Amino acid sequence: MLLQRVKPLATILAEGSDQEHGLRRSLGPWALTAMGIGAIIGTGIFVLTGVASATRAGPAITLSFVVAGIVSALAALCYAEVSSKVPISGSAYTYTYATLGEFMAWIVGWGLVLEYALGASTVSVGWSGYFTYILHTLFNLNIPQMWQHSHWDATPGIANLPAAAIILVITALLVRGTKESGTVNAVIVAIKVAIVLFFIAIGVGHINPMNYHLPPGPTAGAGGFFPFGWSGMLGGAAFIFFAYIGFDAVSTTAEEAKNPGKDLPFGIIASLLICTVLYIIVVAILNGMVPFYMLNVAFPVAFAMNYVGLAWAGVIISFGAIAGLTTVLLVMMFGQSRIFYAMSRDKLIPPSFTALHPPWRTPVFSQIFFGILIAAAGAFFPIGILGSLTNMGTLVAFILVSISVPILRKKHPEFVGSFTVPWGPYVIPVLSAVSALGLIFYLKVGNPVVPISTAAILTALVVIWFVIRIVRSWEAQLQGFFRVLEDVIVALFALAFIYLMAGHAIIGFPLVWLAFLIWLVTGLVFYFAYGRRKSTVALQEAEGLALVQPRVN
Repeated sequence: MLLQRVKPLATILAEGSDQEHGLRRSLGPWALTAMGIGAIIGTGIFVLTGVASATRAGPAITLSFVVAGIVSALAALCYAEVSSKVPISGSAYTYTYATLGEFMAWIVGWGLVLEYALGASTVSVGWSGYFTYILHTLFNLNIPQMWQHSHWDATPGIANLPAAAIILVITALLVRGTKESGTVNAVIVAIKVAIVLFFIAIGVGHINPMNYHLPPGPTAGAGGFFPFGWSGMLGGAAFIFFAYIGFDAVSTTAEEAKNPGKDLPFGIIASLLICTVLYIIVVAILNGMVPFYMLNVAFPVAFAMNYVGLAWAGVIISFGAIAGLTTVLLVMMFGQSRIFYAMSRDKLIPPSFTALHPPWRTPVFSQIFFGILIAAAGAFFPIGILGSLTNMGTLVAFILVSISVPILRKKHPEFVGSFTVPWGPYVIPVLSAVSALGLIFYLKVGNPVVPISTAAILTALVVIWFVIRIVRSWEAQLQGFFRVLEDVIVALFALAFIYLMAGHAIIGFPLVWLAFLIWLVTGLVFYFAYGRRKSTVALQEAEGLALVQPRVN
């Protein structure tokens, strides 16, 4: 059956305790907290808050951050429990492998590659915007427009060279080693938090309460606190959810934490709580300083200072934004390489990704390979598409990690970590999974819709059904899963047919959903063509060595 091919916990924990050949343990609880803050505070607070306010939520963006923070807090509790029980590099991927099985673990790992890689590309585009703004404002230096924007931007260009350049610089830093990267990160995080506190201290004295309840109009929508309604507020929550995804990057460092059982839950929850409080305060002040419809800019925090006549403060904030976005890049690219390191160690992808540099003990090939790909994505794709796809990959991982909590407790009741989700094994995990699924639904708000022929959808479903029938005959262990999948395809076919008969020849499909489905299908093709037959667990099954899940004492 699908869920039977799990990776034994004994094997997972043994890999994490390999001090001679594994990654070097050098990160304590406060270093992990600083890493989490470095990942969380960045694009969300310095770039996306303005766009979300102006195009989706208005002043209700404050509630959007509350909603996104609650979803993240629920997921954080699930991450904290599982990471304390399975303290090994790989984050949600490894947790899922130990509970839901190899197939689901592949989906999570593939989604996390999307999250960290495209997330870093997204941040690099925002970093480029602030960098070019500082060059122009302070030094009157202007990079040609064709080298500041991709072809798909509102201002078309050729490639965003500053975005690609910062990715390559961060790649070189991470190749050098975790300790050096962690030290630089801690310094920049301190500067970034000081800048955020500086904005709060200065901005709170320039709030105009009328900005929270503007009258209806062409620019202010329906007016009031909810100019775009509740759906706009929830759409804003889905959009700025990007601002919270950094906390799970902490769990990818389990093999480099000094005491992962205690330090990982501490680092995850502490960084999330600190950043949530800062986010809510900042967006409340931001929308009080400036009418929300004016915030559709790439530098909203600095723009607010300029708007109230504090240009000098705007310049200081701009430097803080550069520091913040740099730390986000550092942590995201760090986590991405460790995900592929874990998947390569399990032989789901080629073993070259586990190659460590002898003196530095870092996955050099993985870091350089993805550094180049991330730089290319940042150079040639717009921030809106990159950010939306990042959210999709993250939310899917959140759902599966939440599901893994009760499964891990049931399969291994003897295995007790340093942190346990309160109120039993179902309340928090179910709320976490359902709320994350809700945000996936509301990602459609504000995103482009692709018109797709209903007839084309029906044809595609028929083709998929035939492919499933063929693959089902090859994979005896996946019979149950494919039977369920066939039922789902038949149900979707029936719904699409009814929709067509009702006179709807075209279905508007959100671009972010469609792009994620394409990415997912590509990953599944690779898994069945390579990973499923080459994985360590598959080879052990073939040799009769992995028929029983051993107990862990």
